[in-house]
Amino acid sequence: MRPSHFVPEPFPDYELLDSGAGEKLERFGPVTLRRPDPQALWLRRQDEHAWNDAHLAFERDAESGGKRGTWRVSRSAPQVARGANPEWTIAWRGARCLVRPTPFKHVGVFPEQATNWSWLAARANAFDVERPRLLNLFGYTGTASIVAAQAGYAVTHVDASKTSLAWLKDNARASGLADDAVRIVLEDALAYVRREVRRGSRYHAIVLDPPHFGRGPKGETWQFEEHLAPLFEALGKLLESRAVLVLSAYAFGTSPLALANLLESLPDGEVEAGELALTESGAAPRLLPCGFCARFARGVASS
Repeated sequence: MRPSHFVPEPFPDYELLDSGAGEKLERFGPVTLRRPDPQALWLRRQDEHAWNDAHLAFERDAESGGKRGTWRVSRSAPQVARGANPEWTIAWRGARCLVRPTPFKHVGVFPEQATNWSWLAARANAFDVERPRLLNLFGYTGTASIVAAQAGYAVTHVDASKTSLAWLKDNARASGLADDAVRIVLEDALAYVRREVRRGSRYHAIVLDPPHFGRGPKGETWQFEEHLAPLFEALGKLLESRAVLVLSAYAFGTSPLALANLLESLPDGEVEAGELALTESGAAPRLLPCGFCARFARGVASS
């Protein structure tokens, strides 16, 4: 018996080529990347030549305790992967996402989330309203918001980082969205939700991917273990009678059961929980775990 996981969604512009020895080898559009992944505990399948041939390889900075690093560029790297600020575009359905390798090993796109993008888009017509309202908290660079807007949702995107919101705007323009297609809010997530409760606002869909630790634009502190339960207490007051919610978590020590227990505090809904994963290409594909996820549906088919 294998642990429960959400089936990875096809993503033609992304490929997990290999994994193992604490790293993963990936293709984002025309560029191959080698970067750390602590979940890859097994042996690699491809030889060292394939790994050393990656266009960009992330190397940790010892002075930062491994939290930051730099990208080593190979001689074979395409032009878009070169220079001080490499950037290129990949697509998922109608969404266009700018890939920008950062000093924190992230690139602005999380392909394992495609299963949630698809799940939300498929339910956009299930609420008997012309434009169901969707709230994306901790929205980061906003692929979920772009996919939701293209599916017909009226999207409010909340993040505490000006850099992330600027990245979202670039992605939205690249995807052909109008400037007002997504309502963008620079705010601490918990503060915003509590204010929305006081306003009497309601949403048909909520999606959130909270970090383990973060700071709001006014110095507010977010701590996953401390603030997630109060956040959910407020979120329950924002959901319409027919509603869906998607919660993802990468926080160390979290489990799908913990997320399921949290969502089951919301009344009258169905909950499913499991791992997010990416499928490795090859003759005998294996799954790389990429965090946990739980979905809630009330008055809407959950699967």
